[in-house]
Amino acid sequence: MAEARLHTKYKEDIVEQLREQFEYDNVMAVPKLKKIVVNAGVGEATENEKLLDTVSENIAKITGQRPIKTRAKKSISNFKLRKGTPIGCKVTLRKKIMYEFLDRLVNLSLPRMRDFQGVPDKSFDGRGNYTLGIKEHTIFPEINTEEVDRVHGLDITFVTTAETDEEAYVLLKQLGMPFVKRNQS
Repeated sequence: MAEARLHTKYKEDIVEQLREQFEYDNVMAVPKLKKIVVNAGVGEATENEKLLDTVSENIAKITGQRPIKTRAKKSISNFKLRKGTPIGCKVTLRKKIMYEFLDRLVNLSLPRMRDFQGVPDKSFDGRGNYTLGIKEHTIFPEINTEEVDRVHGLDITFVTTAETDEEAYVLLKQLGMPFVKRNQS
């Protein structure tokens, strides 16, 4: 089984660059990408559960892995939401599938976004993880736009072993994430 192109690049080039930049003593201290979580919340699923099936199929096409349904953790009467009701779906990508998805996202999907200038660099959580919101799932080449009757968004979370946001930023930038130019203020 061949290794993903980005994983090879990470092992051969990026590890050494990060080691020099952040002066790690041990190669195991170099941050790496642990997993990518693709998540879609479907608020209208409380009235129409077929919507959730459609979103689930779309995520399966995009990621190549079948998603699990996420359920409401508590009841909220204002939203007509009961505890345990399916309200979204998510998939966790690891290893080869994760690197192949990241490669397709960066090189094929993101450039297809309308008026694409780059992704914001403000969505780090303080612990080295980055979340990217996508408004339209139709940017992925796996989705046939003629068959789409309803456009939905996705959240993509990149979980890294980095200790700080700066380390995670450099890691994702090296992996090809097209961040908007940072404002040096």
